[in-house]
Amino acid sequence: MSDRSAVLVGRISGIYGVRGWVKVYSYTQPRENILGYLPWQVGSEEGGWRTMKVVDGRPQGKGIVAHLEGYDDRDEVRSLIGLDIKVNRDQLPPAAADEYYWADLVGLQVETVDGVSLGKIDHLFDTGANDVVVVEGDRERLIPFVRGDVIIDIDLEKGLMLVDWDPEF
Repeated sequence: MSDRSAVLVGRISGIYGVRGWVKVYSYTQPRENILGYLPWQVGSEEGGWRTMKVVDGRPQGKGIVAHLEGYDDRDEVRSLIGLDIKVNRDQLPPAAADEYYWADLVGLQVETVDGVSLGKIDHLFDTGANDVVVVEGDRERLIPFVRGDVIIDIDLEKGLMLVDWDPEF
């Protein structure tokens, strides 16, 4: 799967029970939406990707559990722990106006409102309070994804995110 044809939606985080179910850490909002984007592409950039059918799945506690076709005991699914889950972009609804999929932000050039280049977006992560943009340039910078205060503009066509951020931070 090419980087732009697929979107990372979760990760297999553990084993659930003895019948081949896995715990899934979902990056979707709400988290159970991951069960609606089928089939999954499971794997890693290093090890490759394979299509997997979700036989059953449900919210469980603060996470999601799923049963994947062909995996019927806990020893079989152990090899899946830590693998990412991607889906084809066309499986997802279009982003609403002024909303973005993280996958669309990765790789954007980041500049301050004063025209100082900070680097490119490497990845994002969620802290609970707000998302954080990780920018790799002359050094790594962690910039809170706070629209209006810190994130001033995002232009996907230009490949640019404009931020109100002190380059010394």
